[in-house]
Amino acid sequence: MTDKAITDSVVFEDLFRQQGEAMRAMFAPLMPVGTENTVPDPADIQHWAMSAAKLQKMWLDFGAEQSVHVEPMLAQMGDVGKWTQTFLSMAGQLPITQAETQMRMWHEGMALWTSVLGQFAGGAPISSTAAPDLPHKDRRFADKRWHNQPAFALLHQTYLFLSEKLRQMAQDAQGLSPERKEQLVFATKVVTDALSPANFPFTNPVVIERTMATKGENLVKGVEHLLNDLRKGQLTHTDPTAFELGRNIAVTPGKVVHETPLYQLIQYTPVTADVFETPLLIFPPWINRFYILDLNPQKSFIRWAVEQGLSVFVVSWKSADASMAEVIWDDYIRAQIEAIDHVRGRLNVPSVHTIGYCVAGTTLAATLAILARRNEADKVATATFFTAQVDFEDSGDLRNFIDDAQLKMLGNMSTDGYLDGRIMAATFNALRGSDLIWNYAINNYMLGEEYPAFDLLHWNGDTTNLPSKWHMSYLCDLYRDNRLVIPDALTADDTPIDLRRIATPCYIQAGREDHIAPPQSVWKLTRHLSGDWRFVLAGSGHIAGVVNPPESGKYQYWLNPGNPSTLEQFVEGAVETKGSWWPDWATWIAAQAPGKTGAKGKRKPGGKGDPAIEDAPGRYVRTRRAT
Repeated sequence: MTDKAITDSVVFEDLFRQQGEAMRAMFAPLMPVGTENTVPDPADIQHWAMSAAKLQKMWLDFGAEQSVHVEPMLAQMGDVGKWTQTFLSMAGQLPITQAETQMRMWHEGMALWTSVLGQFAGGAPISSTAAPDLPHKDRRFADKRWHNQPAFALLHQTYLFLSEKLRQMAQDAQGLSPERKEQLVFATKVVTDALSPANFPFTNPVVIERTMATKGENLVKGVEHLLNDLRKGQLTHTDPTAFELGRNIAVTPGKVVHETPLYQLIQYTPVTADVFETPLLIFPPWINRFYILDLNPQKSFIRWAVEQGLSVFVVSWKSADASMAEVIWDDYIRAQIEAIDHVRGRLNVPSVHTIGYCVAGTTLAATLAILARRNEADKVATATFFTAQVDFEDSGDLRNFIDDAQLKMLGNMSTDGYLDGRIMAATFNALRGSDLIWNYAINNYMLGEEYPAFDLLHWNGDTTNLPSKWHMSYLCDLYRDNRLVIPDALTADDTPIDLRRIATPCYIQAGREDHIAPPQSVWKLTRHLSGDWRFVLAGSGHIAGVVNPPESGKYQYWLNPGNPSTLEQFVEGAVETKGSWWPDWATWIAAQAPGKTGAKGKRKPGGKGDPAIEDAPGRYVRTRRAT
């Protein structure tokens, strides 16, 4: 053996020895007292070997079956890489390389280490009944195992310290436009969230303990979950077999009474002897399935509205496919007008109440402006907006995905004229990465836990495809250029759009903690209306702020009886009411059109002489992407 070979051998032997000692030090606190140096049980060794063999086989099988997809995957990774590079290029604006900054962080970091380690006398673990008082708090590290061992306490406290400093640096970065600074702040949060020690199996004490207890079976189960998600291209949040449309979700009785290539129109069966003469037509967002408003009988806004005596209609949008390659915003506006006219004609009424949720609310505002321009505003008795934006100046974190490079990348991801809904799902998950990505990566992939049965998460993962032309123009014209609030800057269905023409009575709901349609953005709709409006600020966010039935007794809402001109003024003079805002809305609707009629004839869909297309929830909501 040559001198170099001998030297290399010694180096590698020393390296492996150090790694072994590090591993023993890491696992030792989790081993039962007195067993640290005992000889392993042969059965345990065999169990570990079987776990390793299972892991190896799963990865080899996955690699073989996915090899045909390598080239398109690499092309897409190239686009994502460019996107990532855009964010990373801005990181140079952070002052972390400055000597003064490094020295300050060094001193603060040493003070933190001294504070943390000082609570562990002699390095002994703190008992489970006496948690240490650590300076940085975060619910990701709430488990006592992060606190009661000095190594893990120091690890997560250092991480939280550095994350806080990096985010503050991003906030204070100089030489960037407001848009770029906003992107940098968002990117810094995304990166620091991803680098949490909780997200890695060998730095997460909960995962280490589970791995030791199960002899690696949790990792086998976790990798099985991971590979299944890689195959379908989407993170799984909930048990995919737990829910079935029409059986335990979307179960409010009704009929599909009208159908076009773009949507189905569902009419729900009345449960009261008399109903309000003016029916209610709901436009849900086509970014998601409509049944967020009909999850189950306890949470269903649709069921509750029917029980209030309203004749309820809901549009169920078709998930885009190649046949919808030429669909644009004009088509959705025309669809809303057509649905309004169909309900009016079907029930022989002059007008309807309308609700627009999220992007369908944005579209409803354009529809109202167009009807007003055409002197047809009286077709709509009232308009209710659930978390809908028309002015996108303060539209929140989604703006961080809207620049020329990212728009180009989205265009490249679209195939056959539509954007795969899984891409949008990943985007929305990224807005709350800790809650909707990393939390589930830990539970599903590392701890190997079984999926829960949660109807809201089932809906969240039930993705819909989007027409590429509509999606791109929406992002460019509204999110990027904010043209909807400029009178006559946009035209749809050959009619200029001027929101100032809307005199229809409006009820505007915003979620106080909404990260998709922030309340300050939703509020701005009030600045563009010429008619009466009522603004309600609901507790919680984009979903729970809307889907909050009175029976739940959860959250609260705020109203301001004055005439505030800003959201800040609204909040300052607002009156808080505990519970759901739904009853307030029902009272407002009843006051706008109080007349009633018998629930008979076509008020009961599918009756004699009124053949229906099919039972609710219909075919369109059941369509899934090709696998």
